[in-house]
Amino acid sequence: MKVLMKASVAALAALWACAAVAQSPQGPAAESRMENLATLLDLSDAQKPQVQAILQGAHTQMRQLFEQTQAAGGKPDFQAMHAAHQQIRQDTLQKLSAVLSPTQLKKFQALEQMHAHGFAHHGPPPGAPPQ
Repeated sequence: MKVLMKASVAALAALWACAAVAQSPQGPAAESRMENLATLLDLSDAQKPQVQAILQGAHTQMRQLFEQTQAAGGKPDFQAMHAAHQQIRQDTLQKLSAVLSPTQLKKFQALEQMHAHGFAHHGPPPGAPPQ
């Protein structure tokens, strides 16, 4: 049960982080995250707003799920949260597959996996010399 809870929280955090790349508050940080994703995935100008809209939609769904869970009070049902997360993730990937090339989709999934395993938050700071 503890492993399932950790996996659910990690999976929820992974999608939340990927969706946060294109979250709605506009500003330098949000624009920078979207531009970084656009560069990493080699998105065309036509793909950028489509990908951003898909990820914003996923982010909104995840935020609503989180808010509903908080509003319900008590202990969260991690199995239900995990199932809902998986469904949102699958829907997001399906929507992205209509916009991205197979190579771009594989890159997105690799980035998602890296983020889920914490690679996005570890290592030397940007611009630091390699060890």
